[in-house]
Amino acid sequence: MSGTSEGPAPAADLDRSAVTESDIKTSPRTEPRTDSCTEPRTEQLTYRSAFAAAPIAMAVVDREGVVVGANSALGDLLGATPEELGGSVAADLVDLTSDARTWHAYREVLRGRQAKLRCTRRLKHPDGHSLWAQITVAPLPDEEPGVLLSVADISARRELQARLRHLQMHDPVTRLPNRTLFFERLSTALEAESYEQSGTGRIGLCYLDLDGFQAVNDTLGHRVGDRLLAAVAERLTRCADEAGYGRASAPLVARLGGDEFALLVEDSTGTEQLADLAESVLKAVQAPFDISGQRLSVSASIGVVERQAEGTSATGLMQAADTTLYWAKADGKDRWTLFDPERNAHRMTRQALASTLRPAIERGEFRLEYQPLVCMEDGRLRGVEALVRWNHPQFGVLTPNRFIGLAEEDGSIVPLGRWVLATACRQARQWQLDHPEEPPIFVSVNVAVRQVWDSDLVADVAEILAETGLAPHLLQLELTESAVMGSAGRPLQALQALSDMGVGIAIDDFGTGYSNLAYLSRLPVSVLKLDGSFVRGFQYEGEGVPPNPADEVVVEAMIQLAHRLGLTVTAECVETSAQASRLRRIGCDTGQGWLYSRPVPPDRISGLMGARV
Repeated sequence: MSGTSEGPAPAADLDRSAVTESDIKTSPRTEPRTDSCTEPRTEQLTYRSAFAAAPIAMAVVDREGVVVGANSALGDLLGATPEELGGSVAADLVDLTSDARTWHAYREVLRGRQAKLRCTRRLKHPDGHSLWAQITVAPLPDEEPGVLLSVADISARRELQARLRHLQMHDPVTRLPNRTLFFERLSTALEAESYEQSGTGRIGLCYLDLDGFQAVNDTLGHRVGDRLLAAVAERLTRCADEAGYGRASAPLVARLGGDEFALLVEDSTGTEQLADLAESVLKAVQAPFDISGQRLSVSASIGVVERQAEGTSATGLMQAADTTLYWAKADGKDRWTLFDPERNAHRMTRQALASTLRPAIERGEFRLEYQPLVCMEDGRLRGVEALVRWNHPQFGVLTPNRFIGLAEEDGSIVPLGRWVLATACRQARQWQLDHPEEPPIFVSVNVAVRQVWDSDLVADVAEILAETGLAPHLLQLELTESAVMGSAGRPLQALQALSDMGVGIAIDDFGTGYSNLAYLSRLPVSVLKLDGSFVRGFQYEGEGVPPNPADEVVVEAMIQLAHRLGLTVTAECVETSAQASRLRRIGCDTGQGWLYSRPVPPDRISGLMGARV
């Protein structure tokens, strides 16, 4: 190839340079005779003809970037003749200057410093239509200065790819963007260059699922369920369009799977905007749907998150939204709930505690403190209640209300309860041995219902009493009123067996639960512990203001009833001497509270034995 835009050589030149088969056969030489000027000229003409007729759009470009020859395919693609393309700047023809990186690479190929360039460009045809083209620039052989530019029309391929991407990125039931496209948009929105260049720099999300959708699927079938989802999607899209009216863009509505949807608000203006959007979505979903001749009603629970885009990750935003959606459901459904950092911190603390409970038992992070139980008549120590504390390495000393509920949920209450029982019994026996001259004191230990169900409590108690040498009557087990009053079957049998063994059974927080007094008479209970709310009513509300006499009447009636049933009564939360005097006057047997002592370590209890508290 000559590298010019001239046409093929004349026919006469072709005839003179031709070498026929007969010429070769009649030559007396053993090797065919070759004219050194003829062969390159023939190859040159052949290449030029192939270049001109090739279906691939091509052009030869010199080292300055100017087109010195183009074929008809390129002319057809760009809407010009090969002759018109000659002398043009190649980079302008195929838009190689639109970005700095491509322009630099192209110049490197022209200078022979880079082997090849390949890129994709959208080109404008003179008749108005656009096409996608793949541009390739590669150097010609060393003897041919310049580069070969080839252009392939890939519009059909791009269109197919676009259709496939749309199918891949959209939900077939609702035709909304699916989870993949949603997270792609979310990740892009959280990139610094997206929120720094323009907008508010904030992002918001309404994450919702439908209340009652599963019932529709189960009773009416998935076809009706899919139609309902499509109808919900239409309403959500309408809400998003209305919210986006007058703004740069409407919220993105996506189906994340099942009956879960999301509305992503880029460039949020604050929580008020998100609250308005969530409220409109609630109202839209609440209106009945007519699906396949049936009138269906559902509602939505929505978790709302709104925050600065900077420092926010897609994972973090979705976790916050998922947590808030859970709150909306837990708070009663058919509502939206805004993310609360303090509430979330409490939840995270719960999770952290729950995940470390069992290992903490094995590591010995728990200890017991003891609060005195004092005889109201003579003020002497009769027993103690064992109260567990968790010496948490991160959160410090935790009281039972922070972790007992978690222990009951995950079952770790069983090993923890066994440890508390064994430790308390061992300590009670040690006090007895250390103070043989004093009447022995009993120890009262709280027991959760799950300990009765998930373990052999009777066997555990018998084994621990045998190991420690503590007499059964010096152990008292406390259960809540709701747990004892609902006892039947195995729990009731366990309580009866423990009572027969000689162990005392106490009802804790009495008066706040069922208060089924008729049932109480049939239970193996020996002690009632009055809830502190009754005792608090005994104290003066202010100087010169008498207490409510009704409180005293109620408490006195409960004490008299307990005594008639053969039970003793312990008053909790005794804080003043006035309370103690009134309780003593109406016949209360034992008192417990800060008037006598806060929960203290075992050695402090030793100092109280034999003295008036």
